[in-house]
This record gives sequence, structure tokens and C-alpha cells, in this order.
Amino acid sequence: MQPATLPLFPLKTVLFPGGPLPLRIFEARYLDMVGRGLKEHTPFGVVLILAGAESDAAPSVADIGTSARVVDFDTLPDGLLGITCIGERRFRVRRRWQQSDGLNLAEVDYLPEDARCALPAEFSHLGELLREVVPKLGGAYAHVDGRYDDASWVGNRWAEILPLTPAERLELLELDDPLARLEQVAAWSTRAEQPAK
Repeated sequence: MQPATLPLFPLKTVLFPGGPLPLRIFEARYLDMVGRGLKEHTPFGVVLILAGAESDAAPSVADIGTSARVVDFDTLPDGLLGITCIGERRFRVRRRWQQSDGLNLAEVDYLPEDARCALPAEFSHLGELLREVVPKLGGAYAHVDGRYDDASWVGNRWAEILPLTPAERLELLELDDPLARLEQVAAWSTRAEQPAK
């Protein structure tokens, strides 16, 4: 498969396939990127910043990220552009460079998409709990299609909403096996329920 070229949006967050990402856009390089993406119906890549800041020209970023597509936009009360994106496909960065306007670009290989896999019986409670939780999240989750019986979808949603560190979320995104991701999420969800000592 030929590598693809994606504009990159380095952030201090991890985006999962099928998940929402609300953003406030104010830098010219990202306003141009979003405008071009809307006009040409093309995605951009979201990668976790490992060192540096979002405003840095070239922060250190993770090799694994997720492509994102804008599904809604609005002018925010502060006058900035607000967009809602949905994660699409995981990718691995082959090489990265920067345009003259400071926008980071990358040559990426898309990773295989998770096969649809029935939610195993021992994790059915996680799917049922999501049925209650997701509608209450509102906002960006209004654009998320529910697949409460799909192991990959359930694992990805819990990876987003559990109180995990960015490094833990990246660890989950890097897993190629959706059942392994779900098992890890289940283990960490019980950790989150335990009272602090």
C-alpha cells in the first residue's frame, strides 16, 4: 500500500477511531488546514505531543496517530472557530517535515482497521454501562455512532473517557488487537473504581 500524506495536528491528547475531538482553532496554519480539508473532503492527522507544546513549531510527537475528519463547525462566543472531528483510522508516521507556514506534514502508513468483533460476554457490562454514559456526555458525542456490541468500539470509548494519562491512552492506541485493548481497558477501569489509599 502506498503511503499517504497528511497534515498533522500535534495535541496533548490521543484520538481513537470513532471518537470525537472538539477543537478551538486560532493559528493561521490550522485555519488553512481545516479550510482546505473541508473544501477537499480530506482528513488530517492527530498525534500526541511527547515533548514540547502545541504552539511549538516542531514538538516531539508519537509515531502512532489517528486521522480525523471535521463533521461540524461553528463560531465560538470568543470569536474563534470551533470544530468537531471524528477519528477515522490509525496510522504510523514514516517521516515528517514542515511547510513554510509552520504546518507539520507527514508521510504515513495506515494501519489495518480493527475487524468488527462481537463484545465477549465477560465484557458485556462495559457495553451496557456505555449505553447509559454516552448519551449523558452530549456535546461532541452527538456525532458518535453507537456500536455497543462491538469490542473495538467499546474499548475505544472507554479508552477516551476513563481517567487515564496521555501515555496510557497512547499505549492503548498502539495495540493492534482490539480484544487486547478491551482487556487492558477493563483492567484499568477496575483500578479507577478502587478508592485511593
